[in-house]
Amino acid sequence: MTSEILTETIKSVSLSFPKRFEKIFPREAPFSASKYTKFARSLFSNLLGGIGYFHGTSVVDRTYATEYEEENEGFWEDAAEAQKRPYAAKLEGPTELFSSIPSRPFFPRGFLWDEGFHLIPISEWDMDLTLEIVKSWLSLADDDGWIGREQILGDEARTKVPSEFQTQYPHYANPPTLFFILTKFIDKLEEFQDPGKFHVTPAVFNRILTGITDETLSQESFGNMFSSADLPTAHLRNPEAALQYLRSIYPLLRRHYFWYRKTQSGEIRTWDREAYSMKEGYRWRGRTPEHCLTSGLDDYPRARPPHTGELHVDLLSWVGMMTRCIKRIAAKIGEMEDAAEFDEFDYAITKNVDDLHWSDEHGTYCDATIDYYDESVHVCHKGYISIFPFLVGLVNKDSDKLGKVLDLIEDPEHLWSDYGLRSLSKSDEYFGTGENYWKGPVWININYLAIQRLQEYGSVSGPHQAQAARIYTKLRINVVENVYREWETTGYAWEQYDSDTGKGQRTAHFLGWTSLVVKIMSMPENVAVAPTPEAGIKDEL
Repeated sequence: MTSEILTETIKSVSLSFPKRFEKIFPREAPFSASKYTKFARSLFSNLLGGIGYFHGTSVVDRTYATEYEEENEGFWEDAAEAQKRPYAAKLEGPTELFSSIPSRPFFPRGFLWDEGFHLIPISEWDMDLTLEIVKSWLSLADDDGWIGREQILGDEARTKVPSEFQTQYPHYANPPTLFFILTKFIDKLEEFQDPGKFHVTPAVFNRILTGITDETLSQESFGNMFSSADLPTAHLRNPEAALQYLRSIYPLLRRHYFWYRKTQSGEIRTWDREAYSMKEGYRWRGRTPEHCLTSGLDDYPRARPPHTGELHVDLLSWVGMMTRCIKRIAAKIGEMEDAAEFDEFDYAITKNVDDLHWSDEHGTYCDATIDYYDESVHVCHKGYISIFPFLVGLVNKDSDKLGKVLDLIEDPEHLWSDYGLRSLSKSDEYFGTGENYWKGPVWININYLAIQRLQEYGSVSGPHQAQAARIYTKLRINVVENVYREWETTGYAWEQYDSDTGKGQRTAHFLGWTSLVVKIMSMPENVAVAPTPEAGIKDEL
């Protein structure tokens, strides 16, 4: 490599970018107009430009103070006092991380729950690069399986973070969105398993892994693997490469998964709750009366005051999504006993989502807590949390609960707005109050999940197919048009959008999960709805 070669390579890649971008992210109507071209390329190239290598020490509190077990009344106050002890937090590391970031000027560091969303479009562009990033994150897992939710590595990184937010705690979790990417990888891998596809022999692949690329391995031996078009899909085109990768991360993934189940477990039997399983209930640690930062939905209203008997529907949903992913990985690499165990977890979680969190009174999914009389009750604040089982695909397509979730989504007095789904119902008592971070504004990552799920439910035969398909078409347009309009007006993609005006707000130049609109634009304009049996009979007549 010389400066001349580097200069020429940069020039070549820059020239090839537009053509390759249009091939990978073809924009479907109504976003096929030329005015969306610069918009789409700008967002995605800035997302790619945020990929970096980070190295340095972290501030971690490993005192494992008894207060951190959060088992006593007023646990959040006790935990806050324990965190003030001068010996609690210490420097650890250094460690390294290869990651994309939400925003170069404002959030130039790795965020665990953001990363899975970042990698959704990146994986379309370069799956192999994506897998390296996933592996880097998983390599941060400690002996227990914990991964710090915010990677603030080194003194320079800490200058961008207030001191009270720098310390990481080994009992704090964060939404495990990396499992989205591994699920997508397996989906893509199965699509690629076609005899006509390019394949590298295991012997040649092992030589590649060890870095042996001498004259004995000719260009013909590698085939098209090293062409610019095929290199980003090497793991998809080669089953041996894919299985080797999955085997290499599986021990870390499994440890991380069981860390979630252990540290975030909730109480079911203690409070005489009726449920299929006495184990599949979960509670975010790190709660205060005003915040649940670990959930990623910071100030979204929860039970007041916090209680040790709480169960959080979004967390159970996340564990359900993780379980389905790791079950598939275990089966793929031949860990059949593990796969059978995960299958049992999967079934129990699906049952408990309804048993513990569905409220007939409110017609939606809700958190649960313990009231003054030591009875389990639902705490219902309609919004993102109340549709979480739907967002991660845990609701059956034929369930009447799906119909009620869809009704809630398209109700303008609750979640629906002209700019995307509100984070909290317009009719909720806390809507737009206080910090107003997740109490009404539109967030693109959750809207992406909703659009993706609507497309899925709208594509399969069922009693709610037509409704899902209809909402999909409208929501897709509303979200993209608003992000585009604000980008054209201000020059920025934004962290969130006002649900009343559509105005971009909070962090500008937020190219993290807001760049998911690039993926949304490449989704089909409409979902093909299969005709009902009645319609078929009429056509025949």
